[in-house]
Amino acid sequence: MKNEIYTVDYCPYCKKALAFLKEHNVDFLQHRIDEDEHQGRLMLAKKFNIKTEVTVPQIVINGEHIGGYTDMVEKFNKGILRF
Repeated sequence: MKNEIYTVDYCPYCKKALAFLKEHNVDFLQHRIDEDEHQGRLMLAKKFNIKTEVTVPQIVINGEHIGGYTDMVEKFNKGILRF
């Protein structure tokens, strides 16, 4: 899947990101890391080469790691990101 989102259930930005993707009719695969959040965050740090604290959501659009919700919205509003 070219579009993915990594989330935890209690995260308000995860919920906003999911709503944004659904609002724009983006097909995506959701990966919930709730079961072992610590290990999930370590996996995300390694997968996306994140050197600072890993936040959620982490979003991949068209195979490119976008970052979090605010990164996605900012790139969308600037016309950099297209679905």
